[in-house]
Amino acid sequence: MLQNDGIHFIPASLKLPLFSPHPHPQPSTPFFSSLQFSSHGKFPKIPFNFNFNHINSLFQFVKTPFFNFNVEKPHDEFNHFGSMPSKSSLLCCASLSLTDSDSGPPKKSNDDSGVMIQSKAQNVSSSRPGAEERVLISEVLVRNKDGEELERKDLENEALNALKASRANSALTVREVQEDVHRIIASGYFFSCMPVAVDTRDGIRLVFQVEPNQEFQGLVCEGANVLPSKFIEDAFRDGYGKVVNIRRLDEVISSINSWYMERGLFGMVSGAEILSGGIIKLQVSEAEVNNINIRFLDRTGEPTIGKTRPETIIRQLTTKKGQVYSMIQGKRDVDTVLAMGIMDDVSIIPQPAGETDKVDLTMNVVERKSGGGISGGGGISSGITNGPLAGLIGSIAIYHKNLFGRNQKLNLSLERGQIDSIFRINYTDPWIEGDDKRTSRAITIQNSRTPGALVHGNQPNNNSLNIGRITAGIEYSRPFRPKWNGTAGLIFQRAGARDDKGDPIIRDFYGSPLTASGNNHDDMLLAKLETVYTSSGDPSSSMLVFNMDQGIPVLPEWLIFNRVNARTRQGWVVGPARLLLSLSGGHVVGKFPPHEAFAIGGTNSVRGYEEGAVGSGRSCLVGSGEISFRLGASGRGYICRLWN
Repeated sequence: MLQNDGIHFIPASLKLPLFSPHPHPQPSTPFFSSLQFSSHGKFPKIPFNFNFNHINSLFQFVKTPFFNFNVEKPHDEFNHFGSMPSKSSLLCCASLSLTDSDSGPPKKSNDDSGVMIQSKAQNVSSSRPGAEERVLISEVLVRNKDGEELERKDLENEALNALKASRANSALTVREVQEDVHRIIASGYFFSCMPVAVDTRDGIRLVFQVEPNQEFQGLVCEGANVLPSKFIEDAFRDGYGKVVNIRRLDEVISSINSWYMERGLFGMVSGAEILSGGIIKLQVSEAEVNNINIRFLDRTGEPTIGKTRPETIIRQLTTKKGQVYSMIQGKRDVDTVLAMGIMDDVSIIPQPAGETDKVDLTMNVVERKSGGGISGGGGISSGITNGPLAGLIGSIAIYHKNLFGRNQKLNLSLERGQIDSIFRINYTDPWIEGDDKRTSRAITIQNSRTPGALVHGNQPNNNSLNIGRITAGIEYSRPFRPKWNGTAGLIFQRAGARDDKGDPIIRDFYGSPLTASGNNHDDMLLAKLETVYTSSGDPSSSMLVFNMDQGIPVLPEWLIFNRVNARTRQGWVVGPARLLLSLSGGHVVGKFPPHEAFAIGGTNSVRGYEEGAVGSGRSCLVGSGEISFRLGASGRGYICRLWN
């Protein structure tokens, strides 16, 4: 057995080497009248395999970039304890010496195992020349080290049940007796065993003199910063007041190591001690994060100079210095950095931090070729339009996704349709510098023109009615609970109606007012509050959105009103089909412009109708149910029902 450098004992330590058989034939003459096997010390080594460097073992599985990690079942893909056997060997064995108490000093054999042989005995038989001699045993007993009966009969039974070859009226060899010694030690209840052969008038009596382990009276666990104390207490609770069983201790150590592996944590039991008084001491090693470095790579894997500031990336990580490194947490960090939208590839490589019990993390990132550019496109608008090019729109945008190397976004876009148009300047800071709550900031300036028929309907003589809006606002958002996000903002808006020539109008064809103030346009300053809950992206996910706008009359002519709306959605998977139920509604109190009314109809509310064709008003409530199912290899069918 290899030297177990990772463990020591108080008050004494003991190494128990495996017995190696004598390579030469045994003497053919009777060889004992008193046979004794003895161990070399008072206390055994805890038979847990600690003959390895625990820090190196923690890093057996960290030589692969993090994107190869299987974080769902880390203990299947990576073995934290690659240098250890799959099941800890908790079995210690006594070394062997053979002595004759009546024959003077023993002779040292040529065997390196420490076997000392001097023979003088009767009742010895050999089946063939050169074979091991056998001794006829008339009786087999288990006693304490003083040769007296054990106080606890259950321990005596454990030792007797462990015996395989040693039975009354059986002929035994030295090897068979030694193997039974090992079996008694392997039962886990004893730390020493000395077989003594006594010649009686009835024959040779074989007595196994054993010393039981101490009774478990307490536990000391050091180094376990993230391991719950309740987990340890529950693992050892049933053992209080009972004799320490090394096999059971092996199971507890394995369960602790499994707890770390199942959670992707770099941790393991690196040492164990049995102190005087029945106190068990466990030493746990947890690899804390020492440092986090960012390394920029090009597409060939060579180091390069990055455009993004390293601190911008590091602040996205939930893994911090001083924490016990977790593969699962590292996987989330990789996904978070990829979600920034400026990286093509991200990986994490943990490495030992010198000779310490810590780990250095290197995050390799490959940036996208360009953080900015110009894009254009086209599509079909859902707005109410007429003519051969009805609904056709085009767009162009100038953008930068990594402004100043801080992951800030700047976007200038123009969308132009047959009637509607939107020009927007948007600046977004996904995480305000100096804030520790992941607060984002968005500043928007927008000039838009949309069809007024959504609320006011079609005008006679094919006259068009458009709503022009100039909007400027700032919003702050932050997550305040898992799956919950909140937004607060302040928005100024100037809105009014115009005819197809672009001239302002305050009444439609039927004489209905188009502004709330009676002027060519309405001015309003809105305080916005919004809360969003999202569960997950699977078909059975749920969503809840609550929004409130409050008009603030900074000037007398500015509008004051309160608008509340909410929508919720819940999905279920029913066999091969998916069921989706949704409900939305809102209400406005106060003086507000007609074009701010709720419009019902169109793809976003009641399908089968044009936008706003069902109606508009101060209040609304819309419910829908939808069942979808697969049609063929790539198609899906839908059955919908709506209420309003």
